Amino acid sequence: MSFLGKTYKFESQENFDGFLKSVGVPDDKIALLNKFTPSQRLEQNGDSYTYFTTTEAGPKETTFKSGVEFDDKIGVDNTPIKNKYIVEGNKVTQIISADKGSATFVRDYDGDNLTVTITSSLWDGVAKRFYKA
Repeated sequence: MSFLGKTYKFESQENFDGFLKSVGVPDDKIALLNKFTPSQRLEQNGDSYTYFTTTEAGPKETTFKSGVEFDDKIGVDNTPIKNKYIVEGNKVTQIISADKGSATFVRDYDGDNLTVTITSSLWDGVAKRFYKA
């Protein structure tokens, strides 16, 4: 898992606005979120992992154990969700479940490249976000 401890910076995206529309983000917020350019780093400590995300709004840390669901909040309105990460080799799958549906974020690490593939139960499209270490 050579990607652990590396900081991956956002480079580009495909169809992210389609995903945002599918989960009910208002049009006036989509333009702002399309400019969302986070960096992220994953670290391991024993059987726990911590995602460090840095955005224009500031830093965020999420600590989890692979395969264990936990309560979390998402978005500017702090919507309650169930969150689960599964770490398998160079792939980290995140499954978010809320009252209105679910979304899956598959992070594929390949050397200094990170591709995040996003799908939703509310949408038949696929969005991708690309990062570089």
